Amino acid sequence: MMNFDTMDPSMGDYPPLDGGMEPSMDPHLNPGLLQDLDAEGLPVPGSEHLMEGMFSELHSAVSEGGVPVTAAHFDLQEEMLWTGNHRGHVTSFFGPTMVRHSSFQANAADDIRQIHSLETGVLFLSKCNLKCHTRGGLVMFDYPMDEGADMHSLLMTDNNTVLMGGLQNYAVEFDLNAMQETQKFNVEVPGVAIMRQTGRFFFCGHTSGKITLRDLRSFKTEHEFDAFSGSLSDFDVHGNLLAACGFSSRGMNGLACDRFLMVFDLRMMRAVTPLQVHVDPLFLRFIPTYTSRLAIISQTGQCQFCEPTGLANMADIFHVNAGGQVLMSFDVSSSKQALAFGDSGGIVHLWSDAPEVSFNDYSRESEFALPCIVDSLPQLDWNHDLLPLSLIPTPLTSTEQLLSDWSSAMATPSPRRAPPVDPEILRTMKTVGFIGYAANPRTRPRNQVPYKLKDVELDYDNYSQVPESPIGRDEEPHLYMVPKKYRKVTIKYSKLGLEDFDFKHYNRTLFAGLEPHIPNAYCNCMIQVLYFLEPIRCLVQNHLCQKEFCLACELGFLFHMLDLSRGDPCQASNFLRAFRTIPEASALGLILADSDEQTGKARLGRLIQSWNRFILTQLHQETQEQEGPQAYRGASSSSLGSSGESAIGKLFGCEVENSSLCRCGKETVRTSLSLLFTVHYPEHNSTDKAMKEYDFAEILKRSICLEQSTQAWCENCEKYQPTVQTRNIRCLPDVLVINCEVNSAKEAEFWKVQAEYAFNKAKQKEKEKQAMEPPKPKEPPPPMPTEWCLDGEDPSSMAGFTFDTKAEDLRHVWIPQSLKMQISKTQGLEVSSWPEGEELSSAEEEEGASVYDLVVTVPHILDARTGGNLVAHIKVGETYHVRKEGVTHQQWYLFNDFLIEPVDKLEAAQFDVSWKVPGLLYYAKRNHHPKYDLRIKNPIDASVLLTEASLARKQRKSHATFIPLMVSEMPQAGELVGLDAEFVTLNQEEAELRSDGTKSTIKPSQMSVARITCVRGQGANEGVPFIDDYISTQEQVVDYLTQYSGIKPGDLDAKISSKHLTTLKSTYLKLRFLIDTGVRFVGHGLQKDFRVINLLVLKDQVVDTVHLFHLPRKRMISLRFLAWYFLELNIQGETHDSIEDARTALALYRKYLELSRGGGNDEVRKVLKGLYEKGRQLDWKAPESEPQDPPQGAAAFPSVMGL
Repeated sequence: MMNFDTMDPSMGDYPPLDGGMEPSMDPHLNPGLLQDLDAEGLPVPGSEHLMEGMFSELHSAVSEGGVPVTAAHFDLQEEMLWTGNHRGHVTSFFGPTMVRHSSFQANAADDIRQIHSLETGVLFLSKCNLKCHTRGGLVMFDYPMDEGADMHSLLMTDNNTVLMGGLQNYAVEFDLNAMQETQKFNVEVPGVAIMRQTGRFFFCGHTSGKITLRDLRSFKTEHEFDAFSGSLSDFDVHGNLLAACGFSSRGMNGLACDRFLMVFDLRMMRAVTPLQVHVDPLFLRFIPTYTSRLAIISQTGQCQFCEPTGLANMADIFHVNAGGQVLMSFDVSSSKQALAFGDSGGIVHLWSDAPEVSFNDYSRESEFALPCIVDSLPQLDWNHDLLPLSLIPTPLTSTEQLLSDWSSAMATPSPRRAPPVDPEILRTMKTVGFIGYAANPRTRPRNQVPYKLKDVELDYDNYSQVPESPIGRDEEPHLYMVPKKYRKVTIKYSKLGLEDFDFKHYNRTLFAGLEPHIPNAYCNCMIQVLYFLEPIRCLVQNHLCQKEFCLACELGFLFHMLDLSRGDPCQASNFLRAFRTIPEASALGLILADSDEQTGKARLGRLIQSWNRFILTQLHQETQEQEGPQAYRGASSSSLGSSGESAIGKLFGCEVENSSLCRCGKETVRTSLSLLFTVHYPEHNSTDKAMKEYDFAEILKRSICLEQSTQAWCENCEKYQPTVQTRNIRCLPDVLVINCEVNSAKEAEFWKVQAEYAFNKAKQKEKEKQAMEPPKPKEPPPPMPTEWCLDGEDPSSMAGFTFDTKAEDLRHVWIPQSLKMQISKTQGLEVSSWPEGEELSSAEEEEGASVYDLVVTVPHILDARTGGNLVAHIKVGETYHVRKEGVTHQQWYLFNDFLIEPVDKLEAAQFDVSWKVPGLLYYAKRNHHPKYDLRIKNPIDASVLLTEASLARKQRKSHATFIPLMVSEMPQAGELVGLDAEFVTLNQEEAELRSDGTKSTIKPSQMSVARITCVRGQGANEGVPFIDDYISTQEQVVDYLTQYSGIKPGDLDAKISSKHLTTLKSTYLKLRFLIDTGVRFVGHGLQKDFRVINLLVLKDQVVDTVHLFHLPRKRMISLRFLAWYFLELNIQGETHDSIEDARTALALYRKYLELSRGGGNDEVRKVLKGLYEKGRQLDWKAPESEPQDPPQGAAAFPSVMGL
């Protein structure tokens, strides 16, 4: 924020915009946007009408009458607005009502120039002083500047460091913990008046009109923009844009406010078209809500909103009614919902675009000053020797809550309030500075003050308490209603990333969970559902096509990892990457923005049902026998005659006959293939108080054989006519997929009432059964059946359940465990509940009847705290248990991302719709597996390693950096392959700062592989690359990490790249072939490489030099330092090169083998101790030295061009 006292006096007075108007009015303003004014120029009470999305004045308050407000700042931790004035006085206001919270003197002589809030206090910058106070006004530290300092700007660079600049020729770095200067950076005269920061640069605005971009570490100038010829007024940075306003030199006439904003593109480091505005800009800020719009403020109170790359609209102007005063300060809240203006009359104006405004997205509770109240204690006769202290009555009544039942707000201890000061002391007190001195009147004994507890309690009840947190007491029942295993699980990231996160705590089985931090990972539960359907697992792993983005191929790769995993979680990053590129998925609204996933705005129940329909149709099309991509069609409208038969069609497909009968008698019949069915609920008559009881089988039959009336085109009548449409099925599917469609309170109430009917019926049957049975002698209770024993149970009289099932266990259960379905000779469908363990008779089988068992339920978990999530109950078959555990049984499991837990079969069918809403049901026909070929034949062969054409148009053979393998060089099991990969960033890391100053990662940065290199590990050509692929990406890259990856903008663009550019799928197949062959990969930090590439490699196939040269409980050592220490090589000078890194890792492995053969483990440990000692001496930085002869191991690596 600029200080007007140090500027040219001519800059403070602006000529009127129109001679016939007052300076506070602009002829361009829309009169309808102005507020009603009374005779004194202040807002008329009751005239404020806040409209959503449009800023208008919410409140105004007087900071200190007649003293200009020189600084304004919204607190970043609490709902407070801080102001500082020209006399050094500070005032804070609480909340949108602007209740005065605290007021104190921060500087005795100079004005407050900038304010910044911290976790524990607030920083106040004046001309030659930096002061920190608590929010209540107590001084934490007071730091005077050097003589001659004229500070103007303050910038927090990290948790404990601030940077201060001004009109002197240096900037100061200050450590808040040590409370001392750490560095001084020399800058150009006249110095730095405004500072901003991004992840790449410090931006420093100078009074000369220039803006310099400086390095974050050295503060050296990297680039300079000459924004204005006169002086700079303000600037702001957002994304890749920098916008600035200022003054232009008018020769002898001095400086004039420039109505053109200068806009600079930070990607190309040049100016773009200036933006003309209709006000004289003094302040500007980006307010990135829906768009990256700019707020431009003039000194006379006019404010205009516009896009930085568009044209300014005069209708987007509003006026701050400052009563003829000029604006001196301006700030925007972190939530972008509130604006604060401070004027020269000492008044603060709060503007908002919503009636319920919040300054921060997550604010903590504020502490308020407590009144001074005198307490007292009841009198006790201490002279009586036998007086027990228990005489103080503390009765416990039935109406009184126990302390353990109190809410946390009531049980939090509060400090004892100080007693009032003796009036005699106040009368005789003399003040020096802010400390008062008075003689002790000796009216009471030393260090003894009487307290009156009753008076305290009365006043405490009347005292206005601090507002509760956004998660109030009304929300607390939700925290306990949802069982812990169903709640949304999150990964706690540390400095080591995922290495020290205990996934075994959430999953003690050998099945693999899926990580949830990837965009659109809401479908993790459905991926598990498809995996545990054996025909689909085998189908997609046998499938391989040439399409770059094929969901069937990606599912096959992912299922292969799930097969290999022994309980460690996998991630579906490559599958979801391909999923995001399919236009049909985007058109159906299946691709969520990050904000929708984090805030819980997405309607996950409806979303997963749409996703289920989409994925079945997409897999059906991709796995058809004929070649070529198929156009997307709805799941219920795929024509049988237009597509080849696929295993998806055999498994889920059901031939459906749709009949449309017009009232003219014309009947049209069409045949189609339906992959799933949607439940249609009967209409409830509002006149009936009680809802009718239905059996689930009855509702399912109505939904499959649907009959409804609708308007349709009749060719006979040649117009739209009311028609009766009926649907019948000709055959039964092997797996019946049901979308429950519980998307509103109406369907949820229907499900709840039917479950209550079923529960009451079960209780009645249990009572009748107990009444008929003779009383038995009391015996010890039998052992409870475990969750693992689900087979061989005797069927009970109630369909779908066993004798061991108690009625209480059937609460919230409406769906049966088994169904009997049959199409009669009259083509009529019959559906009924069936006892779970009972088999069909031979006569029923001959008639075509089939029994379907419940194998999957996918509920939507409603959780107000986390926004909800999706889980799956899956009945895992015998073949999966044989592969993983070597046992033959079936078991229900709960799959909640990486949490996997065995559950009871009844729990899978229970749906308490207050928090667990049914989404999908899968019923599988008994013994349907023999129809399908369940053998997996690996479709990846050695041809994937042969020479392939590059996607890059400019790539030439002279630019080749690798030599493909010859047929005679094909790798064998156990052979070495050097591997290294480089990555780029697609999404930046999301983190928050804890109260102790440490950083907590909420969501890690999303990386994408950009280059993969494999070099030969043995033979005459050892060290020569045979794969050096640059991976083309269609997603936006936010950071190429050139310093660490060597990837430059354009390297991944097929139009301009000169590299060997391929698709991710092509390179993935090469690595999969090498893994399946059984080669051993040698590299440095391969765990992260394989994780980002999305590959699962067995531990005995990985040789990681980061672990070979590592001592327990010591730091990991970089490849560069290891190469310098052991190989006398200087690598990774300016950037990283994956070929160089892969060769170096191979050489280090050879060195390790040499050390092991020379002296065994003792020799290796001795060498490693010397390595760590040398590293501590050099601070783990390899010294820069002259190029030396390569080590003996490197001589075996000939260049590619030399071959």
